[in-house]
Amino acid sequence: MTKPCTALQSAEVEHGYADFRARREATLWQRLNRILLVLLIIAIWLVIVSLFVPPYKKLMQSRTEIDNLQQQVGEQQTLLARQTREVSLLKTDVSYLETIARDRLDLMKEGETIFRLETARSKPKPIAPARK
Repeated sequence: MTKPCTALQSAEVEHGYADFRARREATLWQRLNRILLVLLIIAIWLVIVSLFVPPYKKLMQSRTEIDNLQQQVGEQQTLLARQTREVSLLKTDVSYLETIARDRLDLMKEGETIFRLETARSKPKPIAPARK
């Protein structure tokens, strides 16, 4: 009687081991499939990023260039307004014209004495003699 029990137990052990081995192989394939899926998703994400990074950099450079150009336009408009004002003053204001003529052309009225004050200039540094 011990032999039939041993055979029955042995069949159950072999069947249990085969079932364990099948489950182990199935989980191994599931893990490999998950790893492959993750790697595939990462690869697709990298491709998408590599497609959009260069145009994004170009967009940022263009925005910087636009900002610089708008700043230059503002400066030029300020300069134009200043020069337009000066032209209108030269055309209409006689006292302004007289002041500019005296200052820039070194003109003066009869009997008038002009004193010019020059700002102090920095002294040039003396050149050290070369050593031999």
